[in-house]
Amino acid sequence: MLTLSTEIEKHINKLVNPLKDEEALLECLKIKLTKKELKLLKAWAEGTDIEVVQKALNLDETRYAELSSKLIKKLNQERIKQEICQ
Repeated sequence: MLTLSTEIEKHINKLVNPLKDEEALLECLKIKLTKKELKLLKAWAEGTDIEVVQKALNLDETRYAELSSKLIKKLNQERIKQEICQ
């Protein structure tokens, strides 16, 4: 099973500092992401199948793609990177 840190590191283009520990990271993400974005990130970290995620979050393929793209863009914003890093 992957962790949130591992999943986030896969999607961030340039990470200068190490990420916070899992608990602190989750607290930051709860503030910075929408509930659906956080659920999507957790599902990715758990390796959940895309179809299962779409059904759980009530998303069609287009909305899933939009949400995924928006989430990755947010994770790459400098202010969010500063919040989730030590």
